[in-house]
Amino acid sequence: MLLILPTHFAVVVLWPYDQPQFTAYNGWTKSRKVPLLLPQTHDHGLILYVLCRKRKLTDKSLPNAILQNPDFAQDSQMYQDLLDMERKLDWTMMRKKAEIQDALTTRTLRLFMSHTVSGQSWQTASDLNDAPNFETGDGMPAWQLKIEARLLELPNQRKDKTLPRKFSTFIKRMVVELDRDATLYPDGNIVEWPRATGQQNPPLDGFTIRRRGDAPTKVRLIMYLEHYPEQFRVIPELGNILGIKEDSRIGVIQALWNYIKIQGLQDKVDRRLVRADERLRPIFNGESILFQKLPELVNRCLVAPEPIVLHYMINPTIPAPERPMAWDVEVKTEDIGLKGRMQALVQPNKESQQILTKLDDEIATLAQSLHNSHLKRTFLQSFARDPAQFIQTWLESQSRDLETVLGSGPTDGLTIRQEELKRSEFFRLPWVEEAVSVQEGVRLATKATQG
Repeated sequence: MLLILPTHFAVVVLWPYDQPQFTAYNGWTKSRKVPLLLPQTHDHGLILYVLCRKRKLTDKSLPNAILQNPDFAQDSQMYQDLLDMERKLDWTMMRKKAEIQDALTTRTLRLFMSHTVSGQSWQTASDLNDAPNFETGDGMPAWQLKIEARLLELPNQRKDKTLPRKFSTFIKRMVVELDRDATLYPDGNIVEWPRATGQQNPPLDGFTIRRRGDAPTKVRLIMYLEHYPEQFRVIPELGNILGIKEDSRIGVIQALWNYIKIQGLQDKVDRRLVRADERLRPIFNGESILFQKLPELVNRCLVAPEPIVLHYMINPTIPAPERPMAWDVEVKTEDIGLKGRMQALVQPNKESQQILTKLDDEIATLAQSLHNSHLKRTFLQSFARDPAQFIQTWLESQSRDLETVLGSGPTDGLTIRQEELKRSEFFRLPWVEEAVSVQEGVRLATKATQG
């Protein structure tokens, strides 16, 4: 007789030395046979080990038969609504926690752009004797553009002893485009500052560009920021699903995994598979994807972030503004001191977490109990409707399972033929005593764990 055990039992059967074999039952699955040689001291017959190793239950869903039963429709719907509400709350709390952690590393960089002019006609009109020197450039109309920035301090923050970072340490690459006629001003209308590799980048508070000219000039500043951790722009197809436009690679993977957990897309049988819903199907390019392929999938959905583009106007014909123009730009940066002080706000309370875990375990245990009761009820109802046919169907099913465990079947030659099952002598063979021993061992182990 083949025994189907509860999911939290594992049975190891050790046979005598002359017939070494190993058969394990773990839940509803049967592992393949593996040869196991026993020492001579163990050839005294059948030895049964019942390993009552409890596995944590996580499934809190109800059987479909209970959900569709009119007698339990109202209560089942209320329970499902509570599960949906719990999933939404978990999703919201995860996102809020991520936003708080993100805010701890998001700082404001204030950019300043200003200019000064020299040698302009309106400046030298009163002194006609100072003619411009075309060889040295003295007295010629010119202007000077300054680009500076500083990191703003957070409100109500204690001042750290460490010096603030310089402006150049926040930049990967900066390009300044000057909109003026290249034939009249051949000294370069595009100025670029790329960050050099290694330690060849002295920290700078700002940059200065000096050019000759007296005509109004439009300035276009293109700046690629250095974020920590590195930020990426999420393509709209995935960004609209996750509700994010830019984030780090780890942040996008975490958001996708949270979405998968909330929507219940992980396969119930093969946990390595992630099933695609209607929104993720175009992203997956199929119905499912392996769990280990998620980082690769996310990488395909990430592109370089858009640069910061600022516009500025230089008009040498009038006096320069007294105050510089300013822009605020958010930049991701690591602040170890602040993260350490705010860690207590992000970390969950240990006692509350233990209480929530205990309640989740109780709910999962009750849900599993409903599953077991439903199976038992279905079993007994089938037996009550037609006992003879039920016994016959059950014996055929058990025979097929036994053939599967023994590694035989219709193609390999039946280990248990139909005519043998019909003969009463077949059930008086030695294997019956062994099966009874297994069943009694399981029964005693179950009684011990429940007691």
